[in-house]
Amino acid sequence: MDNNRPSWTFFSNHGHIYFLLAANEDITAREIAMRVGITERAVLGIIQDLNEAGYIIKKKVGRANRYSIISDKTLRHPLESNVLLKDLVDLISKGKEN
Repeated sequence: MDNNRPSWTFFSNHGHIYFLLAANEDITAREIAMRVGITERAVLGIIQDLNEAGYIIKKKVGRANRYSIISDKTLRHPLESNVLLKDLVDLISKGKEN
C-alpha cells in the first residue's frame, strides 16, 4: 500500500464515484479508476449498481457513456437517510473551492 494513502476513508468507492460523476459527467471509467484507485472493471460494476438503484442515469452519446446524477435522493443507510445527496455534493464541492 502507498504510504501516502490512508488505509481507510469515510466514504465507500460508491460514494467516491458518485462525487466524481457529480463534478464531471464526461469523466471516463478509466479516469475514475485512476482517481479512486480501483480497477476499471470495479468502476463499471459500481456505475451499474448506482444506475440500477436510481442514483445516476447512464446515457450513450456516440461511442461514449455520459452519466448524470440524481441529486434529490438520500443516503441509503437508515442512520443517514435524512441526508440529501445534493447537500452532500454541494458541501464537498465547496470544500474544493477553498
